[in-house]
Amino acid sequence: MGMTKMGMAAIFETRGNDDCHVILRGGKAPNYSAADVASSCEALLANGLRPQVMIDVSHGNSSKQHQRQIVVAEDVAAQIAAGERRITGLMIESHLEEGRQDLKPDVALKHGVSITDACIGFAQTVPVLEGLASAVKARRRLSKA
Repeated sequence: MGMTKMGMAAIFETRGNDDCHVILRGGKAPNYSAADVASSCEALLANGLRPQVMIDVSHGNSSKQHQRQIVVAEDVAAQIAAGERRITGLMIESHLEEGRQDLKPDVALKHGVSITDACIGFAQTVPVLEGLASAVKARRRLSKA
């Protein structure tokens, strides 16, 4: 079901998307561990789909505590460094400055602070990205060995 360019409801049919992936966001419990990745990928394979996942280090995986994204990302980086190839990406709640703020009438907003989800700041994001880049380099070294 979808909408045409003219805004009319229509039923569309496609041949599918070979590049689709599952996003592990967490829920009642986090689901970013190596066991969670393996379980998800086994289910994908059992259904004839490519075993690949993206991990959301925020939301349920960080128990909605924006600072915990750093810990989750470190765990995911360790999985990647150990050779995990089925993790194809991460989602990080990041903004210029840490935290979040409410949008209120007649209240000035702080520059660079999110008005949606709480975020880690740019200063915290850079080391996370550097850690992930190092993990990918380590995985590449493993595959050459």
